[in-house]
Amino acid sequence: MDAGTAGEAIGPHDDEPHQEGLNNRLNWLRAGVLGANDGIVSTAGIVLGVAGATTDRTAILIAGIAGLAAGAMSMGAGEYVSVSTQRDSEEALLAKERRELREDPEDELAELAGLYVDKGLEPDLALEVAKQLTEKDALAAHAEVELGIDPDDLTNPWNAAFASMLSFTLGALLPLLTILLASQDLRVAVTVTAVVAALALTGWASARFGYGSPRMAVLRNVLGGLLAMAVTHGIGQLVGTQV
Repeated sequence: MDAGTAGEAIGPHDDEPHQEGLNNRLNWLRAGVLGANDGIVSTAGIVLGVAGATTDRTAILIAGIAGLAAGAMSMGAGEYVSVSTQRDSEEALLAKERRELREDPEDELAELAGLYVDKGLEPDLALEVAKQLTEKDALAAHAEVELGIDPDDLTNPWNAAFASMLSFTLGALLPLLTILLASQDLRVAVTVTAVVAALALTGWASARFGYGSPRMAVLRNVLGGLLAMAVTHGIGQLVGTQV
């Protein structure tokens, strides 16, 4: 195979996901998309609920800002705790693996070779692969096959927390600003339209960067958002007529 043919063979796969850095990339993506969706839907629900009960722009503004601030702090704190717990577990597993490699390297080598045999390699080839990978980086070799962890790509709780807080805030600003700037007669319709468009965009983005199905991601986002807005607006109208 000449260089041109080899390039053609490799080229179509250039956009496929690779393991290096994928863990943190997916961590950022998950936190960012979750934060944006939650900011859009929860704030839209709050302001549309209040708008269903009253036409007072100040009341809508206060409720929206309170929801934005509380939601952003809650998302950031929750994400930090969740990812910190995950990282603690990963570090504990890696510490255990280091200890086993230090105390019983021969059994660990045999175990690694056995894992490669289970994956389909011939025993002799599996042992040779295990030896070469152990010589290069024993911990990385065992962590990848046994634990599914990359020691150089552990999840970062601070990254997840900040991504979640920022994306929630940006998402929340869309329905808040839309409902405040639109005229009283059009504020509900304009806000719902803007929220649906934003949820379609975040659904597409999550699928695009997470290598999923855009159609299903968009559909889930939009239907969930419409349901939340319909319920909260209906509750607001019901409460507004009773108070």
